[in-house]
Amino acid sequence: MTICKTRPPRRQRSFSGLFALAVSMLLALPLAFSLSACSGIERPEDPGFKNTLDSVVKIDVWEESHEDGGSKIVRSIGSGVIMDDSGMILTNAHVVNPYATKIVVTLVNLERVKAEFIGWDHWTDLAVIKLDTDDLKNRNLTFKHARFGDSSMLRAGDVVYAVGTPHGYARTVTRGIVSNTSRFFEGTILDSGYETGNFNTWIQTDAAINPGNSGGPLVLPNGDVVSINTRAHMDSNNLGFSVPSNVAKKVMAELVKSGKVSRSYTGISLSPLQEMEEFFDIDTNLGVLVRNVDPGSPAANAKIFPGDIILSINGKPVDGRFPEQLPDIMNTLASITPNSEINLTIMRNGEQTTKKLSCENLESRIGKEYTLEKWGVGMQDMTKVLARESKVNCTSNLLVIGIRNGYPFDAAGIEGGDIIVSINRKPVSNSDQLRKAYEELSGQKILVEVERNHVRSFHIVNPRAE
Repeated sequence: MTICKTRPPRRQRSFSGLFALAVSMLLALPLAFSLSACSGIERPEDPGFKNTLDSVVKIDVWEESHEDGGSKIVRSIGSGVIMDDSGMILTNAHVVNPYATKIVVTLVNLERVKAEFIGWDHWTDLAVIKLDTDDLKNRNLTFKHARFGDSSMLRAGDVVYAVGTPHGYARTVTRGIVSNTSRFFEGTILDSGYETGNFNTWIQTDAAINPGNSGGPLVLPNGDVVSINTRAHMDSNNLGFSVPSNVAKKVMAELVKSGKVSRSYTGISLSPLQEMEEFFDIDTNLGVLVRNVDPGSPAANAKIFPGDIILSINGKPVDGRFPEQLPDIMNTLASITPNSEINLTIMRNGEQTTKKLSCENLESRIGKEYTLEKWGVGMQDMTKVLARESKVNCTSNLLVIGIRNGYPFDAAGIEGGDIIVSINRKPVSNSDQLRKAYEELSGQKILVEVERNHVRSFHIVNPRAE
């Protein structure tokens, strides 16, 4: 699967066959199209289509990247679409994220305008940026904006257009159809390591989507945005995927309001019941299988086990027979207000019971990254999720993710995967405490205590050592 951040020979036909073919093509054309009597050119005539084309932008991003104990600025391009009159632009989370240091948007008139980061939601691979109002005003620039369509009305075979900036070619349009309206990818991870796709299915299209198309819209002939283009399948043609507009619309509203989307975490992973109903003695189209329960999670504390069947969530029956139905159930669990109580009716060994659990706030396995340049170390805030996965039981969340060769931490024998727990015998447990120590002690010889594979060790870090 590729994240998109940048006809056979004709056969001879008789005249009558060509005429019949032309007539059938004319009859098959959607009402939104016209066929010019003079030129024979087929094109969408709805003014909303051109309006949406004029709303699509190219996005240049300068982003701070933390690798091998150092930081650097990397540049990438993507696409976006202006969705309201205040200049809010919807794009992909893998196009722009909180590490962006500079964002420049190219409008339809080729003017380049500064933009600011508003928020992102990597779970759906969506992000929002905003055109710089002062920049627009000072240069007397205007823009158009698109409108959302209803993705639930899409059907396989509907004609759609992908608009974006493939390989840097701004406002490129490709035509295709909707190939599938509810494609499911299990356990999808972005190139950055962030999770995505747990709470939504995808629109599949054969309209060409290439690197650089990411964040651009998939639109109907009338210009309605019905999904946001995200990725294409590697080593294949005509297999593109996008986030449905009904998901994107809700996520965008949350990002504009608060810069993030709050969700609940239960620690439950699900599997479809397809072809397993007889083994669990349960009716068809009722319930979903608990595949895994994270250790120490709310579900684990409530004594929910793999192999349990969830029949209802807060009294609402669930149907998880097929894989495509899982994101809706996961979204139901995640949409419950964090830190509130959930009632799950489950079946275990043919008996029903109700389990109550208090959900936590959903976190990614990837925490905030930063670099301490003088020490030559890259750090990451270790989240609860990662700590559970790694079976780490430590009061500190200071995870070393990179060491620069020849720098003080490298010379001291500290390695990626270590957890810093103290400096000069003084405990440190979060980034604020570590940064304070760095500012005060970065030029001095220090004693760093780390935990590695559940074993503590001490290392002398000497910036002046030759």
